Amino acid sequence: MEPSDLAPDLYYEVHSGDGPYLLLVHGFLSSRAQWLLNLKDLCLFSRPVVVELLGHGRSPAPEDPVLYRPEAYVEAFENIRRKIGVERWFVCGQSLGAALTLYYALERPEAFLGHIMTNSNSAFRRIEDQEGAIRGAEQYAISILAGGMEGIRAIPVHPANARTLPATVREALLEDAERLSVHGVAQTIRYTVSALSLRERCPENRVPTLLICGKREKRFLPLRDYAAASMPFLEILDLDGGHAVNIDAAQEFNRAVKDFLSKAGY
Repeated sequence: MEPSDLAPDLYYEVHSGDGPYLLLVHGFLSSRAQWLLNLKDLCLFSRPVVVELLGHGRSPAPEDPVLYRPEAYVEAFENIRRKIGVERWFVCGQSLGAALTLYYALERPEAFLGHIMTNSNSAFRRIEDQEGAIRGAEQYAISILAGGMEGIRAIPVHPANARTLPATVREALLEDAERLSVHGVAQTIRYTVSALSLRERCPENRVPTLLICGKREKRFLPLRDYAAASMPFLEILDLDGGHAVNIDAAQEFNRAVKDFLSKAGY
Protein backbone atom coordinates (compact mmCIF):
# COMPACT_ATOMS: atom_id res chain seq x y z
CA MET A 1 0.00 0.00 0.00
CA GLU A 2 1.09 3.56 -0.72
CA PRO A 3 1.49 6.06 2.15
CA SER A 4 -1.77 7.77 3.05
CA ASP A 5 -2.18 11.51 2.48
CA LEU A 6 -4.98 11.54 5.06
CA ALA A 7 -2.57 11.44 7.97
CA PRO A 8 -0.48 13.93 9.95
CA ASP A 9 3.23 14.11 9.25
CA LEU A 10 4.55 13.22 12.71
CA TYR A 11 8.09 13.87 13.88
CA TYR A 12 9.95 10.64 14.56
CA GLU A 13 13.45 9.35 15.22
CA VAL A 14 14.81 5.88 14.47
CA HIS A 15 17.44 4.79 16.98
CA SER A 16 20.15 2.32 16.11
CA GLY A 17 19.77 -0.94 17.96
CA ASP A 18 19.79 -4.71 17.73
CA GLY A 19 16.49 -6.45 17.04
CA PRO A 20 13.01 -5.70 15.72
CA TYR A 21 11.63 -2.20 15.36
CA LEU A 22 9.72 -0.87 18.39
CA LEU A 23 7.45 2.17 17.99
CA LEU A 24 7.25 4.29 21.17
CA VAL A 25 4.29 6.67 21.58
CA HIS A 26 4.23 9.11 24.52
CA GLY A 27 1.25 10.57 26.35
CA PHE A 28 -0.50 13.93 26.76
CA LEU A 29 1.83 16.93 27.31
CA SER A 30 4.88 14.67 27.06
CA SER A 31 7.47 14.22 24.30
CA ARG A 32 10.32 12.00 23.13
CA ALA A 33 11.89 12.71 26.55
CA GLN A 34 9.33 10.28 28.05
CA TRP A 35 11.71 7.47 27.06
CA LEU A 36 15.05 8.90 28.30
CA LEU A 37 15.46 6.21 30.97
CA ASN A 38 14.49 3.42 28.59
CA LEU A 39 16.24 3.96 25.29
CA LYS A 40 19.74 2.77 26.22
CA ASP A 41 18.43 -0.61 27.40
CA LEU A 42 15.82 -0.92 24.65
CA CYS A 43 18.51 -0.46 22.01
CA LEU A 44 20.23 -3.61 23.25
CA PHE A 45 17.42 -5.82 21.95
CA SER A 46 15.30 -3.60 19.62
CA ARG A 47 15.43 -0.63 17.28
CA PRO A 48 13.31 2.05 18.94
CA VAL A 49 11.29 4.46 16.80
CA VAL A 50 10.33 7.48 18.93
CA VAL A 51 7.40 9.56 17.69
CA GLU A 52 5.83 12.81 18.96
CA LEU A 53 2.10 13.59 18.93
CA LEU A 54 0.58 16.56 17.12
CA GLY A 55 1.15 19.83 18.94
CA HIS A 56 3.83 18.17 21.08
CA GLY A 57 7.60 18.34 20.82
CA ARG A 58 8.73 18.69 17.22
CA SER A 59 5.54 17.59 15.49
CA PRO A 60 3.30 20.15 13.75
CA ALA A 61 -0.02 21.46 15.03
CA PRO A 62 -2.23 21.46 11.91
CA GLU A 63 -5.57 23.21 11.67
CA ASP A 64 -7.55 20.31 10.20
CA PRO A 65 -9.48 18.51 13.00
CA VAL A 66 -9.51 15.29 10.96
CA LEU A 67 -5.75 14.90 11.43
CA TYR A 68 -6.15 14.65 15.23
CA ARG A 69 -8.62 11.77 15.12
CA PRO A 70 -7.45 8.28 16.14
CA GLU A 71 -7.93 6.90 12.63
CA ALA A 72 -5.56 9.57 11.25
CA TYR A 73 -2.94 8.57 13.81
CA VAL A 74 -3.25 4.96 12.61
CA GLU A 75 -2.44 6.14 9.09
CA ALA A 76 0.45 8.25 10.42
CA PHE A 77 1.94 5.25 12.23
CA GLU A 78 1.47 3.15 9.11
CA ASN A 79 3.23 5.79 7.01
CA ILE A 80 6.22 5.66 9.36
CA ARG A 81 6.27 1.85 9.23
CA ARG A 82 6.28 1.93 5.42
CA LYS A 83 9.01 4.59 5.29
CA ILE A 84 11.19 2.43 7.51
CA GLY A 85 10.45 -0.52 5.26
CA VAL A 86 9.34 -3.08 7.84
CA GLU A 87 6.36 -5.40 7.46
CA ARG A 88 5.57 -5.80 11.16
CA TRP A 89 6.84 -4.23 14.37
CA PHE A 90 6.37 -4.05 18.10
CA VAL A 91 4.43 -1.03 19.38
CA CYS A 92 4.49 0.54 22.87
CA GLY A 93 2.21 3.30 24.13
CA GLN A 94 2.21 5.36 27.33
CA SER A 95 -1.01 6.91 28.74
CA LEU A 96 -2.78 8.71 25.85
CA GLY A 97 -0.20 7.09 23.60
CA ALA A 98 -1.34 3.70 24.89
CA ALA A 99 -4.93 4.47 23.93
CA LEU A 100 -3.71 5.37 20.44
CA THR A 101 -1.61 2.23 20.11
CA LEU A 102 -4.50 0.07 21.32
CA TYR A 103 -6.71 1.66 18.67
CA TYR A 104 -3.94 0.96 16.15
CA ALA A 105 -3.77 -2.69 17.26
CA LEU A 106 -7.52 -3.12 16.93
CA GLU A 107 -7.56 -1.55 13.46
CA ARG A 108 -4.36 -3.01 11.99
CA PRO A 109 -3.39 -6.17 13.89
CA GLU A 110 -1.52 -7.47 10.85
CA ALA A 111 1.13 -4.74 11.35
CA PHE A 112 1.97 -5.91 14.89
CA LEU A 113 4.47 -8.37 16.30
CA GLY A 114 3.25 -7.43 19.77
CA HIS A 115 1.83 -4.54 21.79
CA ILE A 116 2.99 -3.03 25.09
CA MET A 117 0.84 -0.57 27.06
CA THR A 118 1.09 1.39 30.29
CA ASN A 119 -1.76 2.82 32.40
CA SER A 120 -4.29 4.54 30.13
CA ASN A 121 -7.42 5.94 31.70
CA SER A 122 -8.65 7.19 28.33
CA ALA A 123 -8.38 3.73 26.72
CA PHE A 124 -10.54 1.95 29.28
CA ARG A 125 -12.82 4.80 30.34
CA ARG A 126 -16.31 3.72 31.39
CA ILE A 127 -19.14 4.51 28.98
CA GLU A 128 -20.79 6.93 31.40
CA ASP A 129 -17.46 8.72 31.89
CA GLN A 130 -16.87 8.76 28.14
CA GLU A 131 -20.10 10.68 27.57
CA GLY A 132 -18.99 13.28 30.09
CA ALA A 133 -15.57 13.49 28.47
CA ILE A 134 -17.10 14.25 25.09
CA ARG A 135 -19.39 16.92 26.55
CA GLY A 136 -16.56 18.53 28.47
CA ALA A 137 -13.90 18.41 25.76
CA GLU A 138 -15.07 21.50 23.89
CA GLN A 139 -15.26 23.68 27.01
CA TYR A 140 -11.88 22.37 28.19
CA ALA A 141 -10.35 23.17 24.80
CA ILE A 142 -11.84 26.68 24.86
CA SER A 143 -10.36 27.28 28.32
CA ILE A 144 -6.94 26.13 27.08
CA LEU A 145 -7.11 28.51 24.14
CA ALA A 146 -8.09 31.35 26.46
CA GLY A 147 -5.40 30.55 29.02
CA GLY A 148 -2.56 30.05 26.57
CA MET A 149 0.69 28.54 27.78
CA GLU A 150 -0.08 29.51 31.37
CA GLY A 151 -3.28 27.50 31.11
CA ILE A 152 -1.36 24.52 29.78
CA ARG A 153 1.17 24.76 32.62
CA ALA A 154 -1.72 24.54 35.10
CA ILE A 155 -2.82 21.14 33.78
CA PRO A 156 -1.91 18.55 36.46
CA VAL A 157 0.02 16.28 34.05
CA HIS A 158 2.25 19.12 32.82
CA PRO A 159 5.86 18.25 33.78
CA ALA A 160 6.09 21.48 35.76
CA ASN A 161 3.68 19.90 38.24
CA ALA A 162 5.57 16.59 38.54
CA ARG A 163 7.57 16.50 41.77
CA THR A 164 8.95 12.97 41.71
CA LEU A 165 10.54 12.79 38.25
CA PRO A 166 14.31 12.25 38.07
CA ALA A 167 16.00 15.57 37.45
CA THR A 168 17.33 14.74 33.98
CA VAL A 169 13.93 13.57 32.76
CA ARG A 170 12.08 16.52 34.29
CA GLU A 171 14.48 19.01 32.74
CA ALA A 172 14.13 17.42 29.28
CA LEU A 173 10.34 17.26 29.55
CA LEU A 174 10.19 20.90 30.68
CA GLU A 175 12.38 21.97 27.77
CA ASP A 176 10.13 20.13 25.33
CA ALA A 177 7.01 21.48 27.04
CA GLU A 178 8.02 24.94 25.84
CA ARG A 179 7.41 23.59 22.32
CA LEU A 180 3.79 22.70 23.08
CA SER A 181 1.30 24.33 20.74
CA VAL A 182 -1.72 25.84 22.49
CA HIS A 183 -3.79 25.17 19.39
CA GLY A 184 -2.43 21.63 19.09
CA VAL A 185 -3.17 20.82 22.73
CA ALA A 186 -6.73 22.15 22.38
CA GLN A 187 -7.28 20.10 19.22
CA THR A 188 -5.87 17.03 20.97
CA ILE A 189 -8.41 17.46 23.76
CA ARG A 190 -11.26 17.97 21.30
CA TYR A 191 -10.54 15.27 18.76
CA THR A 192 -8.06 12.77 20.21
CA VAL A 193 -8.56 12.37 23.96
CA SER A 194 -12.35 12.51 23.83
CA ALA A 195 -12.57 9.88 21.06
CA LEU A 196 -10.47 7.13 22.58
CA SER A 197 -12.57 5.04 24.95
CA LEU A 198 -12.02 1.50 23.66
CA ARG A 199 -13.63 -0.30 26.58
CA GLU A 200 -16.33 -1.98 24.49
CA ARG A 201 -13.80 -3.10 21.89
CA CYS A 202 -11.49 -4.93 24.32
CA PRO A 203 -12.85 -8.37 23.33
CA GLU A 204 -11.79 -7.70 19.73
CA ASN A 205 -8.08 -7.73 20.56
CA ARG A 206 -6.05 -10.21 18.50
CA VAL A 207 -2.54 -8.89 19.18
CA PRO A 208 -0.34 -10.35 21.95
CA THR A 209 -0.37 -7.52 24.49
CA LEU A 210 1.51 -6.72 27.68
CA LEU A 211 -0.02 -4.17 30.05
CA ILE A 212 2.72 -2.87 32.37
CA CYS A 213 0.65 -1.40 35.16
CA GLY A 214 1.91 1.20 37.61
CA LYS A 215 0.05 -0.12 40.65
CA ARG A 216 0.47 3.08 42.67
CA GLU A 217 -2.09 4.83 40.44
CA LYS A 218 -5.13 3.66 42.39
CA ARG A 219 -7.75 5.14 40.06
CA PHE A 220 -6.46 2.99 37.21
CA LEU A 221 -6.69 -0.32 39.07
CA PRO A 222 -10.43 -0.95 38.38
CA LEU A 223 -9.72 -0.31 34.69
CA ARG A 224 -6.78 -2.71 34.85
CA ASP A 225 -9.09 -5.36 36.28
CA TYR A 226 -11.64 -4.73 33.52
CA ALA A 227 -8.95 -5.20 30.88
CA ALA A 228 -7.80 -8.41 32.56
CA ALA A 229 -11.33 -9.82 32.46
CA SER A 230 -12.32 -8.70 28.96
CA MET A 231 -9.27 -8.57 26.68
CA PRO A 232 -7.94 -11.75 25.06
CA PHE A 233 -4.21 -12.19 24.41
CA LEU A 234 -3.45 -9.90 27.37
CA GLU A 235 -0.72 -10.36 29.95
CA ILE A 236 -0.43 -7.95 32.88
CA LEU A 237 2.65 -7.10 34.93
CA ASP A 238 2.17 -4.87 37.99
CA LEU A 239 5.16 -2.73 38.92
CA ASP A 240 5.80 -0.40 41.83
CA GLY A 241 5.24 2.82 39.93
CA GLY A 242 2.60 5.39 39.13
CA HIS A 243 1.10 6.67 35.89
CA ALA A 244 4.54 7.08 34.29
CA VAL A 245 5.63 3.57 35.20
CA ASN A 246 8.30 3.49 32.49
CA ILE A 247 10.04 6.28 34.40
CA ASP A 248 9.13 5.34 37.99
CA ALA A 249 10.29 1.73 37.55
CA ALA A 250 12.53 2.15 34.51
CA GLN A 251 14.80 -0.87 34.98
CA GLU A 252 11.88 -3.20 35.67
CA PHE A 253 9.99 -1.75 32.70
CA ASN A 254 12.95 -2.27 30.38
CA ARG A 255 13.38 -5.84 31.59
CA ALA A 256 9.66 -6.53 31.07
CA VAL A 257 9.83 -5.27 27.48
CA LYS A 258 12.89 -7.44 26.84
CA ASP A 259 11.13 -10.50 28.26
CA PHE A 260 8.02 -9.81 26.17
CA LEU A 261 10.04 -9.58 22.97
CA SER A 262 11.98 -12.69 23.94
CA LYS A 263 8.74 -14.68 24.41
CA ALA A 264 7.78 -13.62 20.89
CA GLY A 265 11.01 -15.08 19.58
CA TYR A 266 13.15 -11.93 19.41
